[in-house]
This record gives sequence, structure tokens and C-alpha cells, in this order.
Amino acid sequence: MTGEGGERRPGTEHGGAAPGVRGDGETPEEENGGEPPGVMSGDEVPSAMRGAEAPSVTSDEAREEVNGEAREMHDLVERLYPLCRSITGDGVRRTLEIVGEFLRLQVREVPTGTQVLDWTVPREWNIRDAYVKDASGTRVVDFAASNLHVVGYSVPVAATMTLDELRPHLHTLPEQPSLIPYRTSYYAETWGFCLAHDTLESLEDGPYEVVIDSTLADGHLTYAEHVVPGRVAEEVLVSCHVCHPSLANDNLAGIAVAVRLARRLAGADPWYTYRFLFAPGTIGAISWLARNRERASRIRHGLVLACAGDRGPLTYKRSRRGDAEIDRAVRHVLRSSGRAHTVVDFSPYGYDERQFCSPGFDLPVGSLTRTPYAGYPEYHTSADNPDFVSPEAMADTLETCWEVTRVLEDNRAYLNLSPYGEPQLGRRGLYGSLGGRSDTKETQMAMLWVLNLSDGRHSLLDIAERSDLPFRAVAEAAGALRGSGLLKECSL
Repeated sequence: MTGEGGERRPGTEHGGAAPGVRGDGETPEEENGGEPPGVMSGDEVPSAMRGAEAPSVTSDEAREEVNGEAREMHDLVERLYPLCRSITGDGVRRTLEIVGEFLRLQVREVPTGTQVLDWTVPREWNIRDAYVKDASGTRVVDFAASNLHVVGYSVPVAATMTLDELRPHLHTLPEQPSLIPYRTSYYAETWGFCLAHDTLESLEDGPYEVVIDSTLADGHLTYAEHVVPGRVAEEVLVSCHVCHPSLANDNLAGIAVAVRLARRLAGADPWYTYRFLFAPGTIGAISWLARNRERASRIRHGLVLACAGDRGPLTYKRSRRGDAEIDRAVRHVLRSSGRAHTVVDFSPYGYDERQFCSPGFDLPVGSLTRTPYAGYPEYHTSADNPDFVSPEAMADTLETCWEVTRVLEDNRAYLNLSPYGEPQLGRRGLYGSLGGRSDTKETQMAMLWVLNLSDGRHSLLDIAERSDLPFRAVAEAAGALRGSGLLKECSL
């Protein structure tokens, strides 16, 4: 199947919609709404830049650029951290407003009561204040000090209680007595407070004034999309959840990495269309899937980003398919880069990969984290703060994502036009051009492997895996051989 405005790519097929037509009837331009100043979408890149190599930079310049991205990602985490987010409400809207300063977003509002697959969009929750005040008027538990102090989706309360009456509504971590836990109750109406166990142990018998100034009323669920247009309508989905309150690694770091990845892609004239989804966990992804059944059929690859900023090694969780191109691309990048990492099989538990990989959709979507959910002691506690996430770790996650997109973008299949015996590379200037390079042997081996396996049945990723060579070396070798007339691109 050929994509719009480009050559055929291996293993790609269009979904039911025509190239460039969105499932809700919007054109790509209407859907994305253009880009903020300084960021170019694929359609805005000057024609002279298309296909051109990036200007050369020194290693110091490249390092400074990476450091700048790392600082900007951490700054975004710090800015988003104080907001009280949940699966609905103004905290999510404010979060998306801030993200919208960096990316042009299309914000979607789904009314309360809307049926989304087997779920129903709940009532909207907002909170203004909450506290437990002792007889002296001191707030011993104060929402203003940490939004983790209130159980998410708590119904309004105004009462005077003894400590014994209050205890069933108090949540602590006895094994981590100085930390505040994160707790929610989205679908069962109740209320509660979270506090350090040390604080609970210090409380007297009361009485206490107990106030939760919240509303739970008909409203909307809010999510947003940003689209980087590509040369074909097939899409790469990048999803991250935006529903947790003051938790930096889970998932403000994922949001920050997604924002920077989208900005990098904006000027890269990508082959695929990249769709970034910022949505509440579970119900947000389910709402998107319910409203985008046709569009979902165009997703060729996908990543769920979470826990992207802790100092642990990277972890990739395969898609339900287990051997999708995204699974192989991420595994290859992690192995060839030498990064410490773990690759785990799919399980129907975790983040929103389990929605995208539900059997009715079975999309090729994996999950990339550093330390997985519940795998670090700071998880879902007040210790998951901006000091816990590392700018360097976020930069490493971003670079890994970028390298994965380079594999997806450049994974083509070729046919050797001189398949009888090994072609003479020296008279074509291919060997001579390698003199003095530190990677001469790697480059020579890449050329030989590409020539041998370019039989119309192997992609460049197949060759990189078989040869145990970096994908970039294989892709560069294929480019040189094609430029010398020894290869032509073909479909698998």
C-alpha cells in the first residue's frame, strides 16, 4: 500500500479513512489548529528543508541542547506539580492549558453520563479546600499544604468528630510513617483524608472540625490531543495520563517527555502522523477509543509513557501481540544503546496499554517507563516530588523515545539489484569513502549484511537484529548502497 506523497513502506496499510481525512470530519489543519510560534508542523516545513540533513553541530552544542531540554522538562514538572488533578475537573483543564503553551492542543470535553464502551463518564469533581482542625484552630491536616491529603473524589463534608469517629476516614502508611499516601475513590461515593502516620500517632482524642469543600456534579471529562502531521495517514500514538495530583514521576515526567518529543518531531518532516494523547487514566483512554474506533485502525505503532523521570533503568512492556514492530524497535534500541534495561511481557494490568491492547482493538501499543509502577518506595506517596525526578533521567527517556521513532521512520525493505555474487564496492567509491573512520569495520559489515539480506523479504530492522548491528549503521549503509544504484526500495 502506498502512502500519500511518498513511496511504499513495508508492512503499512491505510485504515478505512482516506489519507489526510480524520474520523470526526476534521482536516489535519483543523484538528491540530496550527503550531505555536517557533514550532513547525510537518506541513509548515519549507520545501527546501524536506529530506535535508540536520545542520552539523559540535558535541558540545549537542550536549548543551540536551541539557537545555532536560532543564525545560524538569521546569514543566515543577510547574504542574502543585495542581490538584483527578479523572475530571479544573485541575486537568489547567494542566492542559499549561501543556498548550508548548503544543497546539485540541481539547475534548465528554459530558457526564456519556456511554463509552462498557463505561459511563462519571460526574465531575472539583475541590476548593479541605482540612481537619483541632480545638485550638490548628489545621492538623491541610489540603493547602498538600493536595494528597484528600482522597480523590471525596464528597463534601462539614462535621465535628472525635478521633475515633474520624479514624475510619484516615489513611496512612505505617511502614513509611513520614509519607502521605495517594488514595482515590472514583466510583464509590465516600470521603477521606490521607496523612503521615507520624501525624496520626500524635493526634489527641478531639473534637475536630472536619471540612471538605468539594463538588461532585454533572460536568465533563476532559482530554486533549496534539497531532504532528506526517506524509501518510498511518499513525504513531503516544499516550500519557494526566489524572494524578502532586506526583512528579507518575506522571508529570511522562507528560514533560511527551511534550519535548512532540516538539522534536514537529520539525522532522515525519513519515508517520504522530498523535499525542493527554488523557485521564483508564476512563480517558476508554473515552478516546469509544470516540475514535475508525481512527484507531490507523495506528501502526504506539507507546504509553509513564514514570519517565526516576533514576532507575528503563523498562519496556511489550504490546499484547508481543512481536509488533514497536516491540522489536524498542528492544533493539535498548539493546544496541547499551542502556541498562528490562523488557517484560504484556500483562493486562498497568497503565493504558491495557485499554489499547484490549482484544477488540489489539493495537500495537507498548509501555515505556523507567522503574515500573509500584516498583519504587516513593510510588503514590508524597515522596514522589520534583526532587525525586531527575532531569538527566528524563533526557535519557526522551532520547530513547527519539531513537525508537528513528527506527520506525526509517524501517524500509530493499531489493539487491546485483544479487549474483558480491558487487564490487571499491569501484563505486563505497570502500574508499570509509578511510579514517573509527567505525569503518561496522560500516563495512553493515553494507555486506544489507546486500545479503535485501531480497525483498527482510526489513532494515530484520537486518539489524540478525547482524547485531545498530539500526542507524544499517540504515546509513542502505542509503549509501541505494545512492550507488545497488538497491531499490520495495514492499514486504
